[in-house]
Amino acid sequence: MTRFRPASRRDLLVECDDLAETMRLHAALEASTPPGVDELIPAARTVLIRFDPRRTSARRLREAIGSLEYGTDASRHHREVRIDVSYDGEDLAEVADLLDVSPAEVVRRHQAATWRVAFAGFAPGFGYLAGDDPLFSVPRRPSPRTRVPVGAVALAGEFTGVYPRSSPGGWQLIGHTDAVLWDLDRDPPALFVPGTIVTFRDVGETITTTGAGSAETRDSGDSAAVSADGGADASVESARSDEMAGSGFTVEVVEPGLQLLVEDLGRPGFAAMGVSQAGAADRGALITANRLVGNDPDAAGLESYGGAVTLRLTGASVAAVTGAPGPITLTSADGTVFHHRPGEPFATESGDELHLGTPSAGVRRYVAFRGGLAVESALESRSSDTLAHLGPDPLQAGDTLPIAEPATARHLVAPGPARAHHAQLPAPGRTIELEVTLGPRDDWFTSAGISTLLEQTWTVTSESDRVGLRLQGDVPLERSRDGELPSEGAVTGALQVPPNGQPVLFGPDHPLTGGYPIIAGVDDTDLAAQLPPGARVRFVLGPDSPDPDASHSPDPEPDSADMSDES
Repeated sequence: MTRFRPASRRDLLVECDDLAETMRLHAALEASTPPGVDELIPAARTVLIRFDPRRTSARRLREAIGSLEYGTDASRHHREVRIDVSYDGEDLAEVADLLDVSPAEVVRRHQAATWRVAFAGFAPGFGYLAGDDPLFSVPRRPSPRTRVPVGAVALAGEFTGVYPRSSPGGWQLIGHTDAVLWDLDRDPPALFVPGTIVTFRDVGETITTTGAGSAETRDSGDSAAVSADGGADASVESARSDEMAGSGFTVEVVEPGLQLLVEDLGRPGFAAMGVSQAGAADRGALITANRLVGNDPDAAGLESYGGAVTLRLTGASVAAVTGAPGPITLTSADGTVFHHRPGEPFATESGDELHLGTPSAGVRRYVAFRGGLAVESALESRSSDTLAHLGPDPLQAGDTLPIAEPATARHLVAPGPARAHHAQLPAPGRTIELEVTLGPRDDWFTSAGISTLLEQTWTVTSESDRVGLRLQGDVPLERSRDGELPSEGAVTGALQVPPNGQPVLFGPDHPLTGGYPIIAGVDDTDLAAQLPPGARVRFVLGPDSPDPDASHSPDPEPDSADMSDES
């Protein structure tokens, strides 16, 4: 039986009874693609649906899902992958003791089982694989490792997985593989995508690699296996050369401030591979800057976080600065100084230095140049994702970026009149109101917890970045349930609440799934992106938020799950 929970004004969480039902629902939704659906994020017991409110609504989606047939697997053709493993993991003996079998039996049954990728998360290329052998129900380590090596094959709960990169993690390690789980030059880049059938083969202590990794893929409708070598072909290299062809105009970073990134509107559509949309934190500010200089709204520009920024320009162009207000000066090669206002386009000449002073309010500014930045793209986007490590690295002094020819923009628009993107931006010590939609897990909190969320003033701490803003309040949010949820999808603007009761407001580079309950979602994520450390926040119910008295419990209830998304 499915249950529906609001996650924001444009996100609906569909909850299923178990993992098998969730996988069937996800396959059916992928096959039917209801109108207005932008993205699906499957997880352990839920599918998060991101939709366009201009084309559909939560009510219409509920009706469409109610008429779907997904009692059996909706996908007839399955991609198949075989992974060569050396079963030498340091936790193998402990796992065998936990399951009350021998290490050899763990290895035998891990190979004999048929595993299917249920969903992705944690990192690009990390798949949560559910198997058909009930033996595998393994608790996570009581203390996570600070570093798990790339290629580690591991178990946790009912899942097995392979670490696509070195990272902290708490799963039990039973072996390792040289298979390449994530390769941008492969189609698709992720070896594990939802629905993929995975089998494991014991190759002993020495793994013989095939191409870039010891993995073999096939489609169930094909007769021949195809090596997953991940090699880039000539067409890929040609396309990459074309997109890097600039106008001869460049921008050099002289002073990057606290953080200077290349951002566009992100990379939607890759959630199935564990990749979030990311992109500009204040999307409206970037769109405005691009329109002011005649660019496509999705052209790549610069996102500055805090501090002063200085850029040196080669070649003539048109630029605009939007977002947080602050001094804007342009110094020509002969020393002439020009002052410009935020939200207005201005001409630049070769040798000019553009200096952005410290913002007087807000924290993020956006700089667009006519034509956009011609940096290399990753998954159809030039944006920097600081969590997934996709796109350009944070910029440093001395970095030089090419500016594209204006004619390469997908469509040009005449610069419109300057306008304020935000009526009032937050500053340290100032209180800003943000509308929220309760859910999807506000029922995990008591009535006192809901009241605390809405009546207390919260302060943005210095432990904040593009992944999330940590908020601090005098009274923590009181929960009615302890423990963690099975992993489920999260959206930008989600207010996730860890055990300390102090919420984290997810930014554009947030993880796709998480195991802590989300009490509400912030509606205006652009304004939230401008919150500097020290700013104060009050949350108010938005017009689409459900009645708080109808969804929470006044008294604590037993824990219902203990499996989180952290790997």
